[in-house]
Amino acid sequence: MKTLVLGWFSFEFYGATAGDLMAKDVVCEWLEAAGHTHDVALAEPFEGGVDWRTVEPGQYTHILFVCGPFGESPDTVAFLERFGHCRKLGVNLSMLQNLDEWNPFDLLIERDSSVTANPDISLLCEQPKVPVVGLCLVEPQEEYRKRARHQEANEVIQRLIDSREMAVVPIDTRLDRNATGLRTQSEVESLLAGMDVVLTTRLHGTALSLKNGVPAIAVDAIEGGAKVTRQAEVLGWPVRFQVGSVTDEDLRKAFDYCLTEEARTKARECADAARDRLAGLRTRFLKEIDATAGDSVS
Repeated sequence: MKTLVLGWFSFEFYGATAGDLMAKDVVCEWLEAAGHTHDVALAEPFEGGVDWRTVEPGQYTHILFVCGPFGESPDTVAFLERFGHCRKLGVNLSMLQNLDEWNPFDLLIERDSSVTANPDISLLCEQPKVPVVGLCLVEPQEEYRKRARHQEANEVIQRLIDSREMAVVPIDTRLDRNATGLRTQSEVESLLAGMDVVLTTRLHGTALSLKNGVPAIAVDAIEGGAKVTRQAEVLGWPVRFQVGSVTDEDLRKAFDYCLTEEARTKARECADAARDRLAGLRTRFLKEIDATAGDSVS
């Protein structure tokens, strides 16, 4: 017995989702648990597997189509006919037609149909979790003239992103026009606060992350350092770099550190120390305002 596992990931750019691929992993585990060999049909952009259009049909005894909406169409009819000799299994499908009208499967365990409904099997997939990383970049700043090296800073950050698996969330702190659909300062801060790590070339990307106990990798995009460097220094935050001197290895090590509880503790300590210092500035401000008000009255 040998099974060919298909899904919408078997057709080029056919809208396969993460859930489709998780469901595929589940049925493959079921087949392995039953001692049955199998191949998986994959198409671009997914790599590996076999091409159901060119593979020799005779080597398979079963075909299993997993996950997604399923109805009678030129694509579904094509592969059903090509493997017409096989026993046909359908798992986790939303059947688009009444089963009395069309059901090509010898065994159907549907997600939903005209007969019944079941939980989606992606709930069984034990997917490893990856860091959720905020990407908060400043736009080119012409006021720094020749010292501005934003593209270089962005590229070194992008190489870090490309070096490992992470879920990257773009976060724009601008509110006059916002590239990520955020509308208020509360929305911006709430998103930063929900990250595991923030990669940023922005002063407020650094400060607001630390405020919420989130470690930030701050890369100053201005040659020689400017406000991002000064702010990280005054906050006592050690994970700060300057464009031109930062290396890929520096950022990889920094990223590993920022995922530790030690880094989160340090971020909270920096924020607490900053609040204490700012309390003194508030006192000074109010004192000066009162003195100025007294001068005005006299």
